[in-house]
This record gives sequence, structure tokens and C-alpha cells, in this order.
Amino acid sequence: MTSKSNAPVVLCITDSCDLPESELFIGLHKAGLAIEVMANPKGRNYQRIVDAGVPVSPIALKGRFDRDGTRQIRETLKTRPFTVVQSFNPRALACSLRASRGMDVKIVVYRGVIGNVGLWSPESWITFLHPRVDRIMCVSDAVKHYFLNIRCLGKTIPPHKIVRIYKGHNLEWYTSPAADISGFAFPDNAFVFCCTGRDRPGKGFSTLIDAMGYLDEGSPVHLLLVGDILDNQELAARIRESRHANRIKLAGFRTDAPQVAAACDGLVLPSESEGLPRVVIEAMAYRRPVVVTEAGGMPELVRDGVDGLVVPIKDPEALALALDRVARDPGLAKTFGDNGHQRISTDFNTDKTVQQTLELYQELTDELHA
Repeated sequence: MTSKSNAPVVLCITDSCDLPESELFIGLHKAGLAIEVMANPKGRNYQRIVDAGVPVSPIALKGRFDRDGTRQIRETLKTRPFTVVQSFNPRALACSLRASRGMDVKIVVYRGVIGNVGLWSPESWITFLHPRVDRIMCVSDAVKHYFLNIRCLGKTIPPHKIVRIYKGHNLEWYTSPAADISGFAFPDNAFVFCCTGRDRPGKGFSTLIDAMGYLDEGSPVHLLLVGDILDNQELAARIRESRHANRIKLAGFRTDAPQVAAACDGLVLPSESEGLPRVVIEAMAYRRPVVVTEAGGMPELVRDGVDGLVVPIKDPEALALALDRVARDPGLAKTFGDNGHQRISTDFNTDKTVQQTLELYQELTDELHA
């Protein structure tokens, strides 16, 4: 059993944290960890953390060189014998590294995406590749492997610095009624796949639109695209040129994206790069079959042929075949949905994330006191 003198004391610094991140803080607090949180008070989950009794103070970092924010972090670090500081974004990391200069404390940073870090990037050396970073907590094995493969002049990041802890979810979060999508007037025999994403390169919307061209007239596949893509003229032109343009509807940005996915028959995510996409987890929690690409951590989340189908990146024909297969087989769709629901419950739950994070903090604290 850990003695009090060797128990972790942790400061977590974030911005407008999402629900899984907020529940991680709450779970760590309930588990007895001595934790304090610094977060953006304008975040939608800030009050949730406060109401749970977690010690939290407001901070809104303006950038990686925020002098006032750095000073605020340093003053907080002086109040208790913190053993670990965890940052959940690059600006928090850069500021906490400067704030903790000269202090005997371990530094951890969370990373949820692949890319934009490299040994030739000056910005990387004041964040993820800074020599005082003790651990990089990756959201998936794909992100972990990305860091392990970074090399320059034969040098690599020491493997012990890179750990993978999945971001946990709770099925109780996904009990809200499905959204009303009747206004989109899909035919009664339609199998509607929802696709949610931001309007940025790599989300694969173009591949998805091209995939529709491989479907025959008898296919029941229809699409509902959710996200800030209404002003994307290139995508709009692609949709107009599609032989199944009438099967593609745009919902625009929605604040109830999980409930929209629940209202559809399945979810498709044709991304070219991902960490561990929350929209897929949400759809699985709502028992929806999913079709995804091999990008990033998606094959870790979706077991091909068990929870859904996994297809190659940028392969519209393979994507079309997968969509059509699920849409034409109600029994298969239900099996995928049920299996995915169980997978989130057992392998991607908050309790597991809390336990693994506690173990990481204890490991770092033991190293500090060794």
C-alpha cells in the first residue's frame, strides 16, 4: 500500500475540457487522489468539475508564451508539494514547463492526434520534445507509434516516455433520445449513415461522396453529413456531380451530434488521420454499426467484422462495398451495434482510464522519490 509520503499530488492544466476529460478529473478525485485542476471557466464542463468537489481554479491561457498564465501556474505549484503536473494541450504544456522551472516535479502531457510534432520543429522542443517532459500520454496505440517513429540523425524518443491510455467513456452519457431527422425526408427503406466531422483536410468527405458513385440503384444507402461544411464549395460541387446526389443531405453544425448519430441507422468515418475519434465511440455507445477506415486508432476501436467494418484509406470502392454490405443485412447491422456497445462498456470505460492514470501518476511519483 502506498504511504502518504509517497502518494501522488497532481496538478492538471487544461482548457475547455470535454466530458471524458472532466469525468477523468472527477474519477481521480473520487478515488482519493490529491488533485487540483486549472481550467477555462467558460468551458461547458467547468461547473461540472466544481459541483463534483474537485479543487479547481480558473485559467484561460492565451498562448504558449502567456506570462500571466505562467505566473499563475507557478504560484499554484508553490502551494503544495506537487509531484506531477499534467497538461492537456500544447499551450498548457509550454507554460507549465516554464512555470515549474527549478522545481522537483514530473511533467506529463496528453496527446490525442497524430502529426505536427518533429525533431526539426522548434515549436516541438518547447512542448512535446522538451527534455523535461517525463511522459507523453497517448490516446491510442496509433498516436504512441507515431511518437516512437519520430527520429532525427538516428535519435528517437525513449520508449518508456510514451504511454497509451484510452480516453474513457460512460454508457450513461448516451441515453438521451435520438434527434428528430424527419425533416430530411429520407425514404422509408433508406439505411441512413451519419458522417460527422470538421471541414478540414483529412476527414475524407470527398472519398465518401465518391463512394456513393459505386452504389447501384437498388442500394438503400443514404448519407447525412454533419459538421461545418455548408460553405465548402468544392464539396458542394462534388455532391451535385454525384449520381446519387439526392441521397446526400447536409445537416450543418449541430450541438446534438451524438443524438443525430443515434437517429441514423449507422455511422461512417472515412478519415485519413485520426487519434481515437469520439464520434465513433458515441455511435457505438448508441448501438449503431460503424464503417471506418484504417486511419490512426480506429482499427483499435473497431474490430473489423465484429463491431463494424474497417476499410483502406482513400478507397471509395471499398468504402461503398462496406456501406452496402451493412445496409443490406439488418442482422449484421444489429450484431455490429450490440458488439460495439459492449466494447465501449468493457474496454473504453472511464473506470479503466482512471485506474491506469492513477498507476501512471504513482509510477512517476515513485521515480521522483527514488
